Amino acid sequence: MKSQFGKVAVLMGGKSAEREISLLSGNAVLAALQRRHIDAHGVDVGDDVLTVLERGGFDRVFVVLHGRGGEDGTLQGALELLGLPYTGSGVLASALGMDKWRSKLVWQAAGLPVPDCALLDAGADFAAVATRLGLPLFVKPASEGSSIGVSKVKNAAELSAAYETAARYDRLVLAERYIGGGEYTVPVLAGQALPVIRIVPAPEFYDYEAKYFRDDTRYLCPCGLAPAKEAELQALALRAFAVLGGRGWGRIDILLGTDEHPYVLEANTVPGMTSHSLVPMAARQAGIDFDALCVRILEISVESGHDDA
Repeated sequence: MKSQFGKVAVLMGGKSAEREISLLSGNAVLAALQRRHIDAHGVDVGDDVLTVLERGGFDRVFVVLHGRGGEDGTLQGALELLGLPYTGSGVLASALGMDKWRSKLVWQAAGLPVPDCALLDAGADFAAVATRLGLPLFVKPASEGSSIGVSKVKNAAELSAAYETAARYDRLVLAERYIGGGEYTVPVLAGQALPVIRIVPAPEFYDYEAKYFRDDTRYLCPCGLAPAKEAELQALALRAFAVLGGRGWGRIDILLGTDEHPYVLEANTVPGMTSHSLVPMAARQAGIDFDALCVRILEISVESGHDDA
């Protein structure tokens, strides 16, 4: 293993709103790689990260840095300038995947179904937005993950406050139509879709606490869909990931309407790798344990051509 991967930096932490989760994910990945006798070292990313990587003699990077600065293409561009191979998607797919609005535009242009949405600003006609999209609806920052800054709005009077909450995290804020037939996620690994997971949160929606800390969120894997419908979601996820230019590994979230029509919700190019995370869950269902999953992700960085970056 050492000769194949060399010295590996596991990048985690950082300064985004998802720092805490990134540290949990990164330390889990680090422990897994070390159990497989890979020369892996954890790096809590600060302003000096490029200097740390250059001086540390690293040969490869495992990116477990969620959110801005790690999942949005900025880190990927820096790593390419350094000539350091890394896991996951490249600059373009990372940037698009982090931006919920622009990823929707790309998917729409490719003919993929997405929930209807509207951009909000402080001067928006909130009543008109509610009329157009219907209630309830969701308001969210365009470029945050882990449901940070997201509100479920049940009446038009709540829209202004929901906008203010989201605007604390991003200048670009989306209002999005509520799709009520169920939430699903499809992990992607090495060009293949892993088993679909259905997410059934105990609170009103799959918020930050439900994702990472609550024990009453239900994850169904197998997902309970008919085999043909599950295959349809897997094919849609692979298409959505490919349209963005995704590579290596990632996750596509999908909503089903009450008529079981699927809608692509968002992409995750650096998914969580915690005890509550969904990619490891689907991998287990496919017969891949956590340690093997981490090694496989690292192997893909060798196979995918990042060495040529």
